[in-house]
Amino acid sequence: MGGDDPMKIPFLDTLLKENTKRPEHESGPLFSTGEEDLIFREHFKGLRSKLEYKAEILGWKVIGVTSSIAGEGKTLICVKVAVSLALTKRKKVLLVDADIRKGDLSKGVGIPVEPGLTDYLVGNTDIRKVLRNSKVPGLDTISSGTSVPAPADLLAGDGFRIFIKEARERYDIVLLDTPPVLPVADTMSIREQVDGFLFVYRVGFTPITMFQQASEEIGEKKILGVVLNGVEPKSDRYYGRYYGHYYTSGKTTEALR
Repeated sequence: MGGDDPMKIPFLDTLLKENTKRPEHESGPLFSTGEEDLIFREHFKGLRSKLEYKAEILGWKVIGVTSSIAGEGKTLICVKVAVSLALTKRKKVLLVDADIRKGDLSKGVGIPVEPGLTDYLVGNTDIRKVLRNSKVPGLDTISSGTSVPAPADLLAGDGFRIFIKEARERYDIVLLDTPPVLPVADTMSIREQVDGFLFVYRVGFTPITMFQQASEEIGEKKILGVVLNGVEPKSDRYYGRYYGHYYTSGKTTEALR
């Protein structure tokens, strides 16, 4: 980042470390509807409301959820925000596993990996065959699909553009769990087709230099906001202020928390 022209990526929310761990007794799919999961989902309502508000202001319907590297919690956050949006009963939501190399979302929500997104993109099926209803009313899912040899090329093709067009027509909001930015080119391949990204940064895990590099590759105009994940309970205000200070290079900053 240039010292005279720093990126000003908006801070969106913090998620406390204790609230982004799956309860030890809960080993089922991420769509679990038990009482314990209702408590777990409560922690994501603030993030959902902020994302929903800002997306409406920007006119964004198709949002990728990404991170710099693997292990920052983007898949869990993507699922929980999608569930929270659907539970408002204001929007019809589509949740897509676009991390087609790993398919962690598909496994986590307990849906078959095949057929899925890649099967649609290569022309083997239509969108109706890959859509699956979830346990949550108003929320549909699409799994990652059959393994393919060149994921980035497939995502960069016309098939993905057509897919996004269809998804826009059918749903009020589309959330895509996309690969982390730095290891592979997949997320950059879809950059122009999505409205923008929710960027997950795991505090104390990801080097800030990697976050800088990844966010610069995406571009500040394509980032809806940054979620600081895994923040210690007593330090959430500090990290919010630190983040704002860092991205304004010492200039006066707006209070974030």
